[in-house]
Amino acid sequence: MKWVWMLLALTAGMAVSVQAGVNGGLGKRIGVLEGAFVSFLIGTIVLFLVQLFFGKGELLAMFSTPKWQLTGGILGAFYVFVMVLIVPKVGVANSLAAVIAGQLVMSSIIDHFGLFGGQRIPFDMTRLAAIACLFLALWLFFRK
Repeated sequence: MKWVWMLLALTAGMAVSVQAGVNGGLGKRIGVLEGAFVSFLIGTIVLFLVQLFFGKGELLAMFSTPKWQLTGGILGAFYVFVMVLIVPKVGVANSLAAVIAGQLVMSSIIDHFGLFGGQRIPFDMTRLAAIACLFLALWLFFRK
């Protein structure tokens, strides 16, 4: 069953690549901030409709959650804004190579300390080697 979740994550990664290209083009056409706003607006409308029909009905519970758990939207908006800004300048592959490097560095820190209530997975030499390879890949993507 674990492979199904990994396949779903792989598919989500592919969707992020398409999203970056689409949003980059949108930003060039209507403006960077406007492109990020429109992307989030459409996503918000779609999620609103989906949660109406398939949600658990616990939307108002957001008012009783710790406030730091509500920062995901801010972080998502920052990500979309940055992608709308940089994709037209450096391309989708270069942008996502940098994003993936940043994600794996930060996620390794989060895992190592078990932050946000997650499972604690110690940082080891294997993960260090993987991150070093990732930064080598990042360098290879960015070099001319």
